[in-house]
Amino acid sequence: MAKNNIPRHVGFIPDGNRRWATDHSFPKEAGYVHGINPGLLLYEKCKELGIEEVSIYGFTQDNTKRPSIQKQAFSGACITFAFEIARRGAALLVVGDETSTQFPKVLTEFRQRQGVGMKVNLLVNYGWEWDLAGLKNGGLRSDEVTRLDLIVRWGGGRRLSGFLPVQSVYADIYVRDEYWPDFDPQHFEQALAWYKKQDQTLGG
Repeated sequence: MAKNNIPRHVGFIPDGNRRWATDHSFPKEAGYVHGINPGLLLYEKCKELGIEEVSIYGFTQDNTKRPSIQKQAFSGACITFAFEIARRGAALLVVGDETSTQFPKVLTEFRQRQGVGMKVNLLVNYGWEWDLAGLKNGGLRSDEVTRLDLIVRWGGGRRLSGFLPVQSVYADIYVRDEYWPDFDPQHFEQALAWYKKQDQTLGG
């Protein structure tokens, strides 16, 4: 735990893109591009606060069962976001099954962490079963990702949806009902204020 009760590692589940699009009379796939700028705002906010590491859900292996036009949209949004935060100095690691045709090949270079800034773990074509299957060969496939202190989820869902199950074992989970494209920096500030009030003894 860092000073002033600022979490060292925060996870983000940016949910609700399709519902946001539907509410704004857009096709469902249009929601993803509207999630890029909020992600960049959040990235800058985390840097400003001195958070050491963040993990962000891009898309899962289950998400790839969606219609092709949606897959292209969320994959494209992940690519745009990844290259932009790398340009801004993030120490970027992409975590996901790069052997699959669903993995954007242009992100393969980031399967090894690149950069020296704030650590950002972007989950792309990630699956919890894929991750845990690495234990058969001696370690998690996400073994470079440290234990999470706090997880913030948008879109109202009260579940992890397979998000880094091992690293999440002691994470506090804060949920916003707003859809991700409606992100406001105050959402994160309120999450941090809530986090400070939680029992952080980790069972001790």
